[in-house]
Amino acid sequence: MELKQLTDRVWYYPYEQERDRPNLGYIRGDSFSVAVDAGHSQAHTEEFYDALKKAGLPLPELTIITHWHWDHTFGMHSVHGLCIANSLTNGHLRKFSEKIKDKEEEKFFSLHESIRLEYANSPVIVTLADMVFSGEMLIDAGNCPVRIFQAQAPHTDDSSLIHVINDNVLFLGDAAGGVFPTWERDPALCRTLAETIRGINADICLEGHYIPQTTQETVDDLLTE
Repeated sequence: MELKQLTDRVWYYPYEQERDRPNLGYIRGDSFSVAVDAGHSQAHTEEFYDALKKAGLPLPELTIITHWHWDHTFGMHSVHGLCIANSLTNGHLRKFSEKIKDKEEEKFFSLHESIRLEYANSPVIVTLADMVFSGEMLIDAGNCPVRIFQAQAPHTDDSSLIHVINDNVLFLGDAAGGVFPTWERDPALCRTLAETIRGINADICLEGHYIPQTTQETVDDLLTE
């Protein structure tokens, strides 16, 4: 798998269906670099970092988490630098960490075959974010402002969106998807998220498990019932 460049400052490491690995984002600031999501496991994170090194890009000093689900967060223990997540995401991770400590790994593996594949040869390690925010925040990676904000969405109650302002790229995580495992989407939450996305009007929208799209394509998908 090779790193793909979206704009002057934004890349992503493509998703993989078999192990349900999502797109991992990368934002290159003049002062430091930022990743979007930590990966499904340490192996996933290390593959992403190998691709960055191959492209001559520095490892991220900060990793932003879009939501708590395992395929986006269970590589957090192996990231370079620090992780930031919203308070709801951190709460979900804390609860799941307690379940793993209570030896409920088999229940976790039984959720989906992709999980068994991902963890066939590695342990399940759940960690919390180093930094926690509520609502929204703005960081500047060096001539590269990045807005992180919570949004109502049909997938989970803890979705964070990441807008790379100058490059006008919007990372959605899985916000536009349905609820696991039925994948059903609440129409009202779809409409709310569609309005949020329309208000940003990004040139490129990138969901966790799909190819880059325009704002209109993303909104049209959300409003299709």
